[in-house]
Amino acid sequence: MARNTFSRSLHDVGLAAWFGGTLANAVALNAAAGEADEKDAGRVTNAGWNRWTPVNAVAIGAHLVGSVGQLAGNSSRLAAQPGVKTMSAVKTVVTVAALGATAYSRALGKVVDAAGDPRVKGGTKPSRRTPAEVVEAQGKLDLMQWVIPALTGTLVVISSFAGEQQRASEVLPGVTGANRR
Repeated sequence: MARNTFSRSLHDVGLAAWFGGTLANAVALNAAAGEADEKDAGRVTNAGWNRWTPVNAVAIGAHLVGSVGQLAGNSSRLAAQPGVKTMSAVKTVVTVAALGATAYSRALGKVVDAAGDPRVKGGTKPSRRTPAEVVEAQGKLDLMQWVIPALTGTLVVISSFAGEQQRASEVLPGVTGANRR
């Protein structure tokens, strides 16, 4: 098997940034904004997420390019080794779900951002003066801020499983047909 260090690196570093950045923003940025004065909390949260968005886009792009490279580099295993197709299919479904959740969250974030200074208590916590459309978007963002790290964390686990499938003790029987009946 040929090495595919470049695509594996893009895959792993992109996924690490996607997972870690969204988790850090959910844990730290949104909560810390709640400690700011109500008139500044929305502006600070929006500024932080708006700065993260292009970095996140690059991370997701790197992950996807690396994923395609991994598929190409492991096409023989995908075709011959039992369990690899299933793992790949599950990973694809979870990736699509994470992409969808990320896009949906960004759309919700734009609603909050478009309100300008929405007078909020934190990234996903409205105040009494928060406009109704922002309250609704924040309620959904409150859930989505955890859905994305859960999905991308699941991708990390699936990727670990995929790495275990690449051990010689796993590959050889599948490729040589030793475990076919």
